[in-house]
Amino acid sequence: MSYVAILWRFSRPHTIIGSAISIVTLYMIVLDRAVGQRPLLLASALFVGVTCNIFIVGINQLADVEIDRVNKPDLPLPAGDLSRLEAWGIVLAALGSSLGMAWLVSPYLFAVVASATFIGWAYSMPPFHLKRHHLSASLSIAAVRGALLNLGGFLVYDRLVNGQVEVPLHVWILTGFIIAFSTSIAWFKDLPDVAGDARYGIRTLALVTSTRTTLIAGHALVGLAYLFTIAALVVHKDLGGDDLRTRVLLFGHIVLLALFLFNLRTLRAPGPRSLQRFYRHFWWLFFAEYGLYFGAYLVRT
Repeated sequence: MSYVAILWRFSRPHTIIGSAISIVTLYMIVLDRAVGQRPLLLASALFVGVTCNIFIVGINQLADVEIDRVNKPDLPLPAGDLSRLEAWGIVLAALGSSLGMAWLVSPYLFAVVASATFIGWAYSMPPFHLKRHHLSASLSIAAVRGALLNLGGFLVYDRLVNGQVEVPLHVWILTGFIIAFSTSIAWFKDLPDVAGDARYGIRTLALVTSTRTTLIAGHALVGLAYLFTIAALVVHKDLGGDDLRTRVLLFGHIVLLALFLFNLRTLRAPGPRSLQRFYRHFWWLFFAEYGLYFGAYLVRT
């Protein structure tokens, strides 16, 4: 069990949960136009998504062992609970499993997963090392979580299930929101890590500007994303899309916006612990966004 616990920590559970809940939600949206269930398809999607996620976070930890000795000493590699050889074995097995299953499902899914894993590798490894500057780092994370996972994944599975390539309005809105949210995640995740990042020349937004500026920019971006989503749902409702699903999404986003603003209370006295607590709650809002769409698509209209 101890080795399982080490593997769980190595996989960065909050990112695994984020990937899994997004895949299940997109599956629900695809099934809205389908006849019958496709459990094998969902299982393959989850396997591909989770193993791809493990590769991306694993390669990042292998690249950042020295930085993590300062920033995250409790992770398996800097803590000495996992050797570099073992970590490479996990990462390469995850990469091979993800690409192999994706190819079996569809060449289009293989293209999406190959793109995501390449960006994940380029984010952490030379010669690209995209994480060294906050602009390329945020674009990388937004591209994988927003564009490739949401839009790319939806298009592939909609084609497989329904034989068409047509993006519903709700998926466009969700994709835009997740791109904005993922950009803020890219900025916020570095806030507790300024000591190690400064030592090793990682130009995060918090170091290029300040913690205060980063928090303001991230909240402004996500706040605008909530307001845009609410406005788009109101317009959709007024143009004839006044169904129960749209109303669930509309009022749900108003509630989530209130929770998003309430989360600011954790930053009254910003410090390492309050920033970590704030970031943990921020991920819960990420999960809640997909959970809201999942719940809305349980409603048959």
